[in-house]
Amino acid sequence: MEHILLLHGAIGAKDQLQGLSEKLSSTYNVHNISFSGHGGTPYSGAFSIKQFAEEVLAYVNSNGLDKVNIFGYSMGGYVGMYLARYYPERINKLVTLATKYHWDPAIAEKENKMLDADVIASKIPVFAAALEKRHAPNNWKDLLLKTRDMLTAMGNDNPLRTEDYGLVNQPILVLLGDRDKMVSLEEILQVYKYLPNAQMGMLPGTAHPIEQVNNAYLTFLIKTFISEPSK
Repeated sequence: MEHILLLHGAIGAKDQLQGLSEKLSSTYNVHNISFSGHGGTPYSGAFSIKQFAEEVLAYVNSNGLDKVNIFGYSMGGYVGMYLARYYPERINKLVTLATKYHWDPAIAEKENKMLDADVIASKIPVFAAALEKRHAPNNWKDLLLKTRDMLTAMGNDNPLRTEDYGLVNQPILVLLGDRDKMVSLEEILQVYKYLPNAQMGMLPGTAHPIEQVNNAYLTFLIKTFISEPSK
């Protein structure tokens, strides 16, 4: 069976993709990992797309995998695209969902306002408790601080620039929920148009949070895309 690696989003962990993993497991050898500092894994320095990409490569190498398919949600999709750009020989096909590719200082500042640990703890205590449980024994507030630093850095110097997408030749499926309020259709279209070998799809009735995604439909899209002969 082919291998597929699932990559979670910012401040998330692999448990959020467990439902998708189970649905894909009848067709693929599924690998579901948490980035450093997430889901209780040890920290490994500052957060960055490059650092997370290197962690994926280390996992692939340690498991003796030559090439893998990747599904990346949100930040995980960005990591997948970064790998496709800089390590194309290791990526077969890539599916991204709800990935924000356009970053600048204003966008980073806007996103960081939603990652204020004190505000979350006081106004959304249920979410704070979920973060504490998901990332224990790590301090979830430290995780948010590291994520904020990463987004600020991305806003100042986007790891992927417009010209990079034209150099990504692997088959790419770019997906977006039609009710996503974090990622706009316009920015997804811009990236899609630059990718030489890409398809694009919309998930109906779908907002940004991965918990609101219809895993059965997403599984169908992933399987259909990966099973298509590469051009």
